[in-house]
Amino acid sequence: MDTITLWQFATLAAASALVGFSKTAVSGANTVSLAVFAAVLPARESTGVLLPILIAGDLIAVLVYRRHAHWPTLLRLFPAVAGGVVAGAVFMLWADDEAVRTSIGAILLLMSGITLWRRRTPPEPEPEPWRGPEREPGTDAASRGGRIKARSYGVLGGFTTMVANAGGPVMSLYLLSAGFRKLGFLGTSAWFFLIVNTSKVPFSVGLGLIDLRSLLLDAALVLFVVPGAWLGRRCVDRINQRLFDRLVIWATVLGGLQLLLR
Repeated sequence: MDTITLWQFATLAAASALVGFSKTAVSGANTVSLAVFAAVLPARESTGVLLPILIAGDLIAVLVYRRHAHWPTLLRLFPAVAGGVVAGAVFMLWADDEAVRTSIGAILLLMSGITLWRRRTPPEPEPEPWRGPEREPGTDAASRGGRIKARSYGVLGGFTTMVANAGGPVMSLYLLSAGFRKLGFLGTSAWFFLIVNTSKVPFSVGLGLIDLRSLLLDAALVLFVVPGAWLGRRCVDRINQRLFDRLVIWATVLGGLQLLLR
């Protein structure tokens, strides 16, 4: 903290507030926070500083949206995510900053492109669309194709969240493709990331990404998550579903480009 200027601290504080906003309103927007932290701090070390801030945002999101989670989806994803987290930890043993940024940026743009392409393709008839927390689980997720998709997104989400805390956009694209609406989307992602991010702490400590110095900086920044989360909760009801989906996708594209072009 002794080497961080007031301007840099203010930038990190704004990025921390954006984490809170993304957790309660526009999931995927925290890829901008990821890029900001990586610009102000060394890329590898920035992931260790950002992780406790993300967990604080996850806790707030769970308190707000805990009743809207779809647990069958979570249970279907967790085994694949665990494999992705382990693969990401192995990757971090040898990857440098440039390799991390390039890999994650490319994955985010690829997943955004696939989602946009799918939206241009006429959807297949479905018995009854989901309606977030108030709708029944769809039949596609239980099919062979649905299981393959869940595993693919799960591995990618686990890998990207371990190496750069960038699993949010990947899982956002999966939940959008599965048909979740706002409250179901936010409740399911809140529980997902609270569990996954907490499980990453031992790996991050073992890799030297979290230490006493990073935790001191976190203690100064975590307070800014609360006003961001409050603002997100006030705004989420005013964002219509189509705009919500577009904000998630384009926040993902922006985050991917920032990682690749930095």
